[in-house]
Amino acid sequence: MSEVFHRIRRLPPYVFEHINPIKAKARAEGVDIIDLGMGNPDLPTPEHIVNKLKETVLDPRTHRYSTSKGIPGLRKAQASYYGRRFGVKLNPDTQVVATLGSKEGFANMAQAITAPGDVVLVPNPTYPIHSFGFIMSGGVVRSMPADPNEDFMRSLDRAVRHSIPKPIALVLNYPANPTAYTADLDFYTEVVKYCKANDIFILSDLAYSEIYFDDTPPPSVLQVPGAMDIAVEFTSMSKTYSMPGWRVGFAVGNERLIAALARVKSYLDYGAFTPIQVAAVAALNGSDEVVDEVRKIYKHRRDVMVESFGRSGWNIPVPRATMFAWAPIPDQFAHLGSLEFAKLLVQETGVAVAPGVGFGEYGDQYIRLAFVENEQRIRQAARNVKKLLGSKAGQGNVVPLKA
Repeated sequence: MSEVFHRIRRLPPYVFEHINPIKAKARAEGVDIIDLGMGNPDLPTPEHIVNKLKETVLDPRTHRYSTSKGIPGLRKAQASYYGRRFGVKLNPDTQVVATLGSKEGFANMAQAITAPGDVVLVPNPTYPIHSFGFIMSGGVVRSMPADPNEDFMRSLDRAVRHSIPKPIALVLNYPANPTAYTADLDFYTEVVKYCKANDIFILSDLAYSEIYFDDTPPPSVLQVPGAMDIAVEFTSMSKTYSMPGWRVGFAVGNERLIAALARVKSYLDYGAFTPIQVAAVAALNGSDEVVDEVRKIYKHRRDVMVESFGRSGWNIPVPRATMFAWAPIPDQFAHLGSLEFAKLLVQETGVAVAPGVGFGEYGDQYIRLAFVENEQRIRQAARNVKKLLGSKAGQGNVVPLKA
């Protein structure tokens, strides 16, 4: 009998399994770890959302099993959000499913549509579930460029023509985790046209739709005419409303794909705790001011990180969206690769980061830093890193950012 189960054998070692013991050892020795590695929001959930949870949980009727696709009020609230934000009309009964976070939704969608050996086109680097949801479902992943630049469509056409069997789906993720790349509606229009012509589904991860830092809100692929015929989009309340532990997300779009997801979920779960779903309705139907405030906080932290790390000798590209910076490893440490450099940072500076290789082999020369510490802690992290980078730190090209 094999010592390793089949599906587990297909998964690589989790990168953070290498970093977490080092962090734990340092903390046990009294080191103050500044953790910029995990994308785990530190901001409190807005008060009116918490109050709605408290109010609802006192009703014992809400303690019973819920429904796996989400209570009707929550699906209606998500449909209303898409109407306001994107001008996209959704039928809450057939085109919306509430999920236990976007990660669960994505993994179960992969399980719903993938047959053994099916080929799926996935960005590299990207959020791990985009690949491993399909790998665990028996699929085969073919890497695509993460950057939606002029080469993307050529790469897409080449991948489709040279894949046997033909790919069943293309994964998109903009604003992107970890790279923070963004895409515009013209890009989505081209991709939809191509995928419709080649009978390829589009699975779009839009978890960072509201964490953007300029005057151009990220679009939805479903805004493209005809996209509803082939596309499903995943969103999350984790970052937008600082609700990561609540585990509320959504899949919306093509009725056939949504029905497949809903059927799989009906065998696996009873949905989130009803009071959590009711509180999520209050969030979606509430004022946008709380979302604006979250966005301002992340923007300020981004600016502090870019400027302070730049003065320390590590020039960080300015992300236009998400709660992450995607930074090349400093030249003098590039030979280490991202995992060894991340270990070195924890050991020598007390700063924890996410190694880029954890998001795909093409991320191995990068580090992901999350805006999950306050301004003072980010500046302290930069000072700690400066000691490692050497006496020439601070002589790089630093462009002050507007607050």
